[in-house]
Amino acid sequence: MSCNTNDSSVLSCYASAAWNATIIPRANFYIVTPSESTFGSLDEVPNYAVQSVPFWFALMFIEFLLARWMGKRPARVNDSLSSITAGMVQQMSKVLVLSFETAVYTYLYNNYRAFDLPWDSRWLWWGCVFGYDLGYYFAHRAGHEINFLWAAHQVHHSSESYNLSTALRQSVFQGFLFWVFYLPLAFVIPPSIFKTHSQFNLIYQFWIHTELIDNLGPLEWVLNTPSHHRVHHGRNKDCLDKNYAAVFIIWDRIFGTFEAEPRERNVAYGLVYPVQFWDPIAVQIHYYQYIFKLAWTTDGISNKVLHVT
Repeated sequence: MSCNTNDSSVLSCYASAAWNATIIPRANFYIVTPSESTFGSLDEVPNYAVQSVPFWFALMFIEFLLARWMGKRPARVNDSLSSITAGMVQQMSKVLVLSFETAVYTYLYNNYRAFDLPWDSRWLWWGCVFGYDLGYYFAHRAGHEINFLWAAHQVHHSSESYNLSTALRQSVFQGFLFWVFYLPLAFVIPPSIFKTHSQFNLIYQFWIHTELIDNLGPLEWVLNTPSHHRVHHGRNKDCLDKNYAAVFIIWDRIFGTFEAEPRERNVAYGLVYPVQFWDPIAVQIHYYQYIFKLAWTTDGISNKVLHVT
């Protein structure tokens, strides 16, 4: 954006330019407006996740320095490298997943949408904010309650540390399994709006993976926060299968899966049966090996199916 110095509104012009330049940091906290993030076609939608990577590494470095300064245990190098490696591998797999997911979603929208609404409607934009987040709640909950889905999602929970690098520890297989939970949106929400909010919903979850941010007061009633998500990553009995939210914690409050963080902050992170290796490939596949071995050695078809589901 160029601002004419002879223009009386030059200050407003520069302020607008500065605001636009902060789109990536703001998008990571879902501080965006419909006017700057509504697009008419899929090709116009920026890759917010990839553009956020430098911002994420800067925040991880700041978190490391702050943890040392505050006398807290900083991120362990081996654990962080394992998380970052998992994230890199997962991003490579998304090339296939996103192409297939987008094709199916677009086909359903083009052929079976219930309404013809203008793509630049603010109602659609806000509907996708909440609709996608609700879909994430049920996808995430299924990922904890259905065994073969948990085999994918457990990767994210395999770290016994809790810091910003933990957010990058993602499953290669999760994307192949969870996208179906969002297909109902295809009957109303245009693909470009869906693609935009699927990214905002994802990158919002980065900053909540930290121990350095305490209770956020009234925001805790509505939003998913570091405090709420620390509970979700706990292996304590009271923490199991709690706080599935991505952005809005209201879904957990409505559906009875909410658990507040204990005041004494005694949450132990990781899996109930922790992994004993750093190998990023083994982390991805070890639980599949476990459930299929269990199913193979179990008598009866129904019992085999039970172990998988």
